[in-house]
Amino acid sequence: MPLPGPLRRRCREFLGGAAEIRYAFPALSQGGGAGFLFVVTDERITVLCTGALSRTNPSSVWGSYPRERRIGPVETGAGASFEFAGAFFEVDDEYVPVINAADAEVFDPASLPRDPLPDL
Repeated sequence: MPLPGPLRRRCREFLGGAAEIRYAFPALSQGGGAGFLFVVTDERITVLCTGALSRTNPSSVWGSYPRERRIGPVETGAGASFEFAGAFFEVDDEYVPVINAADAEVFDPASLPRDPLPDL
């Protein structure tokens, strides 16, 4: 499920420019607690903190990393989780394909489907 437009605009405020958001998804620290938004552009993976009370109101930048860093792999089973930058996160199952696509775009671009409308 894509993040709504107003939330994407709030995320863009933390990116420091007119960077195009390629992928964005919410996550929680494993075991509950703080909420985060992962925002992926062509150049960076920016992790925004939303705090413990909200998943939709970014308040600060938790970290910013080069795009050449993997987000996954995502462990599934008792819930979807992954390790990133030394921390463990949980995501809803619906965002696992988003993480996989973000990683594939950099590390295995041949596995992505062709853009059906490349001129748009």
